[in-house]
Amino acid sequence: MRGWPVEVFVNRATSVRDLVANTEGHGENEFLVLGDQRITFPEFRQQVASVAAGLLARGVEPGDRVGVFAANRPEWVVSFFAIASIGAIAAAYNGWWTPTEIDHATELTEPKVILGDAKRLERLGPVPDGTLVLDMDRDFADLLATAADGLPTVPLAEDDPVLILFTSGTTGRAKGTLISHRGMIGFVQSAFCAGAERMFLEDRLGNAAPSAGDRMAILMTSPLFHVSGLFASVLIGISTGAKLVFRSGRFDPEDVLAVIERERVTNWAAIGSMGPRVLDSPALTGADVSSVTNIGFGGAPVTPELQQRMRDAFPNAATSVGMGYGSSESVAVATMIGGPDLLEHPLSCGTITATFEIEIRDENGQPVPDGVDGVVHVRSPYTMLGYWGDPETTAATLTDDGWLAMGDVGRMEDGFLTLNSRARDMILRAAENIAPAEIELRLAAHPAVSEAAVVGVEHPDLGQEVKAFVVPRAGETVTEDELAAWVGETLAPYKVPSLWEITDEELPRNAAGKVVKTALTGERALDQFED
Repeated sequence: MRGWPVEVFVNRATSVRDLVANTEGHGENEFLVLGDQRITFPEFRQQVASVAAGLLARGVEPGDRVGVFAANRPEWVVSFFAIASIGAIAAAYNGWWTPTEIDHATELTEPKVILGDAKRLERLGPVPDGTLVLDMDRDFADLLATAADGLPTVPLAEDDPVLILFTSGTTGRAKGTLISHRGMIGFVQSAFCAGAERMFLEDRLGNAAPSAGDRMAILMTSPLFHVSGLFASVLIGISTGAKLVFRSGRFDPEDVLAVIERERVTNWAAIGSMGPRVLDSPALTGADVSSVTNIGFGGAPVTPELQQRMRDAFPNAATSVGMGYGSSESVAVATMIGGPDLLEHPLSCGTITATFEIEIRDENGQPVPDGVDGVVHVRSPYTMLGYWGDPETTAATLTDDGWLAMGDVGRMEDGFLTLNSRARDMILRAAENIAPAEIELRLAAHPAVSEAAVVGVEHPDLGQEVKAFVVPRAGETVTEDELAAWVGETLAPYKVPSLWEITDEELPRNAAGKVVKTALTGERALDQFED
């Protein structure tokens, strides 16, 4: 336990391995689906047991790191639960990393084994001495062939580390967030509690969306090396008995719609530009999306206009469109919002979830009153153990009494959290602090704009000047003067961008769906974001 009193759920699993064992209650149902590859829950348990035994036979011990460096695929999921089941620590390497970035991660984590696909292993440079590299396309069959009589029995404790999940790295070098079994289980418990609250308050929420079947089917378009993929999809899926539906290759709106129709997908996390791209696809008109009853957002602010477009396009999910607020560091979702609450507070991240505390603090670390902006701090039993190999940054981010500085600027009003901008993202222009998110939301509300990003660029007199990158909707045109006038209608003159770049190219985004602004400013290469 941590060094301060916390609230926890009494009846709970105590390890990630328990989630695998508990799938016996899901019967013979399918769990992992990728095209013709269809793995049932009993097959999944056996595969986890075999891969776990195979890793033990190759010298992996509790506390050792095992890197996973692959595209979304069933083998990724099996590998993670196998690693967790033997007390080792899975290092989830970002599949979009450049060779320099993956080299940094392997040097930092010193993995005993790296499991990857051929395409990503090509980017792998020299590995630490003693590291075994296994190709999922060539060597995974040998792991699956390892004899195993049930899941491993290696002792596991709730506060043992189980995962290194890397931060997005939008503003600097990626850091390895160390997460415990307790944290991952807590994510599931908090999500279930929030969902149950909404279910039992149906009179406040209005009519529930129609059921599309007996089981959830979750579309896996979010990367598994990110919270939205591994946590919001896989952990929820394994705990509920849902079917996880994978697809291959780069994001393709037409194929996504075809998969939704074929597999009767019920749940989809439309992070980043995924939602707008599907909405703008001509294939949407003829697609059967009636099975979709839950749409989730996350990773970046979502305009009310986009929220409504998603409700219109997926009518059976209209009452369940929602989003959550959290981070790799907070692990579990600190706030959630959906249904009529989101309609009434479309710019809010929602209300506090079970076991979480939130404080908004000023620059001196003191709490501020409701309605006043400050830095968001959260506390729960599920926050990260720290940054792997970086005690100084850990100490600056996570206090001894458990408070985590989220790095976001926001305010609490009537129990709802609303974010302004990332503190590190602030533009400093002539002594004025300008929040890019405020301008981005205004630009995204323009009827001809598909997406927008705002950055600060160096200026000899002002310190920084405001620059906007704008992608018009398909078939639409818009001028700089029109956009400047649009922004100036609701925002102060100093917030109106003086520099513009209107482009048909999709903005570069990381796995969390956030625009990588260092790529826009030329500080980072763009080719690493190709699948």
